[in-house]
This record gives sequence, C-alpha cells and structure tokens, in this order.
Amino acid sequence: MVEELVAAGASLASVGAVYVMAASRVIKQYERGVVFRLGKLRSEVRGPGFTMIVPFVDKLRKVNMQIVTMPVPAQEGITRDNVTVRVDAVVYFNVTGAAEAIVRVEDYRFAVAQMAQTSLRSIIGKSELDDLLSNREKLNEGLELMIDSPAVEWGVTIDRVEIKDVSLPETMKRSMARQAEADRERRARVINADAELQASKKLAEAAKEMSEQPAALQLRLLQTVVAVAAEKNSTLVLPFPVELLRFLERAQPPQAPQQPQPQVQPQAQEPPQLPQTSGESNSSHD
Repeated sequence: MVEELVAAGASLASVGAVYVMAASRVIKQYERGVVFRLGKLRSEVRGPGFTMIVPFVDKLRKVNMQIVTMPVPAQEGITRDNVTVRVDAVVYFNVTGAAEAIVRVEDYRFAVAQMAQTSLRSIIGKSELDDLLSNREKLNEGLELMIDSPAVEWGVTIDRVEIKDVSLPETMKRSMARQAEADRERRARVINADAELQASKKLAEAAKEMSEQPAALQLRLLQTVVAVAAEKNSTLVLPFPVELLRFLERAQPPQAPQQPQPQVQPQAQEPPQLPQTSGESNSSHD
C-alpha cells in the first residue's frame, strides 16, 4: 500500500513537473507577451518576468518593444523641378501597442518598411532639389508624419525619420559646380572693385594733401626710389616729372613752316628718228 502511494506521488510529481515546464514562460525586460487562448486574444498583456500559460490551450507571442533602426533603400524619383535624384533614409520606430502590432497587421516591420519607401518617393516628387539639399529638417518632419499616420493603428510609433544621402547625376554635379564657381568669381570681382574704389578715394585724398605741399611729392618720390633700390636687382627706375617735359616743350622756339618747292613740268621728248636705208638714199640722189 505504501509503495503504491509512493509510486502515485512520484507519478503526480513528474506530471506536475512536466506541466510546469510546459506552462512556464520567461519574458525579458524589453518584451511583452500576448496570449491567445484557443485562437482568441486575451485582454491581458503579460509583462516582463516569469509567467505561466495553459499548455496546448494558450499560445504566447512575444513582442519586442525596443526602438528599431530600419534603413530605407535608396529610392529614385523626379523632383518638382524635373531633376532625377536617388534618396535613401533611415526610420526609427518602436512598438507601443503589443496586441495591435500582432492582431492588426501581419508583419509590422515589413509594413513600416513599405510605407517608408512609398512616403519617401512621394516626398521626392513634392519637393524641389534645393529643398532636398538644404531644407532636410522640414522634409524629415513631413516624412515622419506621412509614415506615422497609418502606423499608429498598428501599435507602432515613429520616433524619427532622417534623410541620409541625396545622389545627383554627374551632369547636375558639374552644373552646380560651375554655378558655385561663377558665384564665387562674381563675389571676388565685387570685393576687388570695392577695394579699388576705397583705394582711389584714399589716393585722391593723398594727392590733394600733396598738392598743397610740393615737398611732400618729392619726399614720396625719394621713398619710392629707396623701396625700389632695396630689392636685389640691377634696374633702378627713376620717375621723370611730366611738368619738366611740358616746360621743355614750351621753351623750344617754334619752327618756321617749310615753303612748298615749285614743281618742274617735264619736257616732251621727240620720238627717235629711224636710220635711212640705202634705197632711200639712192632715190634722193636721182
């Protein structure tokens, strides 16, 4: 009798151990458990830690609640100003409703990826090239709103969307480089012209001051000679005053105008006489 009781107790203990092993589940801190009992969703979402279900009756689905980083493949499209570009992005999202993520959509990761690609192509078509290159924050906000609107019903919250890279055709890159070079050249010319204007004003003021003191001009001439002579060369440039040249021109006596010479009429030449032949001479004697 005792042996039967011991055997029955051992069998019950083994059955209980098997039941506990089949029913016990461990949910991690960053996970939530959704239980289906005979295919029907249980309203209670299991939290992290140790939990138990009914074997062969309940089915536990674990859902990761961490933020997922999903790269969006590069999408090629035409902007509003008819430029072909390739744009890729990255989406950060996490699950906030474990039951909705399991029940409302078959695969929420795949659904978010497809929605991100579609929204990215739509953003490319609605934007201009300058916005894609310089106004990315506004485009990121619009892209996040487009993805987040349907994802809320799936129990998914879009944390952030960032446009990573914008690839342009080589012809467009060369055109933009030429445009930037022309703009820099224009600014350089404006700066140079402004500098020349300021220098001309200062030179005009210096000339006005030197005109009042003639000795200042001579001192400036000597400074220029010293500056040129300081260089190690064999050429020395000495400026010659223009006023001295004008004084020498005025000091020269005026030259008398040259009288025109009479022109000699050429004499008409007589035609040369031809020599007479012997027959003509005999006829004259006759």
